[in-house]
Amino acid sequence: MTNIVLVLADNLGWGELGCYGGGALRGAPTPRIDALAKQGLLLQNFNVESDCIPTRSALMTGRHPIRTGGVQSQPPGVPHGVTRWEVLLPQLLKAKGYATAMFGKWHLGDLQQRLPNARGFDEWYGIARTSHESRHTETPGFDASVATIPTVMQGKSGAPSEDVKVYDIKARRLIDSELIERSIGFLQRQAQTRQPFFLYVPLTHLHFPTLPHPDFAGRSGVGDFADSMIEMDHRVGLLLDELDRLDLSKDTLFIFASDNGPEFRLPDRGTAGYWEGTYHTAMEGGLRVPCILRWPGRIPAGAVSNEIVHVVDMFVTLASIAGAPIPEDRPIDGIDQTAFLCDPGSKSRREGFPFYIKQELRALKWRQWKLHLMWEREPNDGPIKLESPYLFDLLQDPKESRNVLVEQSWVMEPMQKMQQAFQQSLREHPPIAPGTPD
Repeated sequence: MTNIVLVLADNLGWGELGCYGGGALRGAPTPRIDALAKQGLLLQNFNVESDCIPTRSALMTGRHPIRTGGVQSQPPGVPHGVTRWEVLLPQLLKAKGYATAMFGKWHLGDLQQRLPNARGFDEWYGIARTSHESRHTETPGFDASVATIPTVMQGKSGAPSEDVKVYDIKARRLIDSELIERSIGFLQRQAQTRQPFFLYVPLTHLHFPTLPHPDFAGRSGVGDFADSMIEMDHRVGLLLDELDRLDLSKDTLFIFASDNGPEFRLPDRGTAGYWEGTYHTAMEGGLRVPCILRWPGRIPAGAVSNEIVHVVDMFVTLASIAGAPIPEDRPIDGIDQTAFLCDPGSKSRREGFPFYIKQELRALKWRQWKLHLMWEREPNDGPIKLESPYLFDLLQDPKESRNVLVEQSWVMEPMQKMQQAFQQSLREHPPIAPGTPD
């Protein structure tokens, strides 16, 4: 059976890594991840949801978050993420005999019954919520009598998770080193067994505040953001080195991806490179993110593809690789892309998808075209509901600046059929409302 390691960066834009045109141009060479890309498949058209929670929901359920209610954050202790009715990827893999571990940012619920160790992971360590909360306790006026103190947590299956320490600015700087240290420990334990494993490592870099480990502070010479990029590349390299040292690489599918497009806030603003926009928008820079897959003997080295793949496809594809059955009692939006990944010169099994932000249908993507139903180039600029949609040919117009609706009006037919089919599915299978309790 194939081991699976999935590393998910936080707010890493399409244009940041060297293999995607950034790296040294951003003041932060990324040699380890660039080398990984040469060993496997680099996807140029890997698409995600609008921000942290919806992408994680889509990854773990294979369903667009408009279905699951996993569309936005809620205050601590309020139900958010996904309900226990959803079947998550680690549950499928665990049922097939996989050891499962998560070290990183969860962001799919902070109630005990929704934490990773209650949702299919044998063990976990990290944060239940998100990184900007590390500023809370050091913010002037913070009042612990009315606001929750953010913590780093840990837990094992069958027992409640527990707080380990306060998640403050010091902990923010250290946490990714701790995540990789624990991931390496898990790999070492698994190397002593014949049990296949699923290791999920949702890093905290490059989410704001983008602060490097003290060992990397000043490394780039151009500031905290680039220092953190260099650190992230180094941490990924440590995982790859350990897989090699333990002779596990040949039997392991290794995936590196990002959860959404780049941060838009200064001073931590990132870049989508070739594309326009950031997360929280329907621009290509919010949809497309880095994704690299290495599977020795199955995925050819040095492959590059611009075929459409969506994060919901990961759920079905990884379940298929593990031989796990997909739930049949609910709509699953993901598509098994195993054959395409193993033959990247072929066509993806996906032609398009709808794109929602929270509960609003913002855009549709199909083949080389993008149809905007609402327009918001920068977060908080709108959105403007369009009387007549904007249609862009992404191959000729990557910046989404020339509306070709009149010239290419035939494209509306297949795109509207895709929209109507999806919305009919929502009527037949009503979405779970955000905040629905278990």
